[in-house]
Amino acid sequence: MGDVLFSQQFRAIPKVELHRHLDCSMRWSTMSELAPQMGLEWPADPAKQRAHYLITQPMKDLETVLRKFLSSQKVLASEEILTRLAFEACEDAYNEGIHWLELRYAPTFIAEGHANLTYEKIHLSLLKGLQMAMQKYPMAVGLIAIIQRVKSFKEAEKVCDFVIDHKDSFIALDLADNEDGFEPKPFAPLFAKAKKNGLHITIHSGETPDDRAPQWIKDSIELLGAERIGHGIQVIRSPEMMNYLKSKNIPLEVCPISNWLTQAFPDFVSHPVRKLYDFGVPITINADDPGIFATTLNDDYEILNRFHGFNLEDFKKCNQTALQHSFLSEELKQRPFKK
Repeated sequence: MGDVLFSQQFRAIPKVELHRHLDCSMRWSTMSELAPQMGLEWPADPAKQRAHYLITQPMKDLETVLRKFLSSQKVLASEEILTRLAFEACEDAYNEGIHWLELRYAPTFIAEGHANLTYEKIHLSLLKGLQMAMQKYPMAVGLIAIIQRVKSFKEAEKVCDFVIDHKDSFIALDLADNEDGFEPKPFAPLFAKAKKNGLHITIHSGETPDDRAPQWIKDSIELLGAERIGHGIQVIRSPEMMNYLKSKNIPLEVCPISNWLTQAFPDFVSHPVRKLYDFGVPITINADDPGIFATTLNDDYEILNRFHGFNLEDFKKCNQTALQHSFLSEELKQRPFKK
């Protein structure tokens, strides 16, 4: 009974989430409705349906996970669907207790295979859904754009310019996808330009198990201007870089269940979040891709409590860290307090 009460208490904490991919946050009920209507592959067996579109067991590696995302991406085929996606993603987050939410998406990922969707149409459709949600719920939501490392530099430049042209409705720029073979240096001019135009910077780095990960994290900070690091958990390989993050007060956007599914670490026990937290590295807690992973942020809290002994005070501290480092404007940050 005590465990149930404690679970209810941390579910009730007003939460901040900094790392959630909007394009991977579709409700399963919405996916189940839309995919068959669109003529996409839809097995008769419910278990096979979930196996085709969801990731609920560990994959071989991050690259395998990224390829798996392409099945769900096919559903993101119209402006109406994107607006519904954005509204429902915010509504689901609010029902998880998230009052401050940063959502990120890659224009190139959504646009691929959807010739009818320009970056402009994608962005305006998603904004419409966010605005509908903020009219209904006392929550603050901001959008981060992602440059995909694996695309051409020309595409990266196009995304960067689009974000700068719409800097009134983006809060930050991100760089994502597999780091192996895609060093950050070539992207430095783009991120310098984004920063000059008032955008914040967060970078996916140090997610996959690789001894080069601590250097990738350092390069993301020093070459790209990262103010936060998406994942970053492989910094555990370098006490020197752990101290670097601590001394510079650069937080990690930690996604425990995601790290297990991508096999960044083989199991929840071996995840280094507790060691990083106790060392003093700023930690935030995030769900990453809750739609495709069939999870909620509260599931990540459950994992941290069960396997790493995080208590209410720990969770509150992580949320304070997240709010302090959120890229939302000070005006937006005050919005949930006015409910």
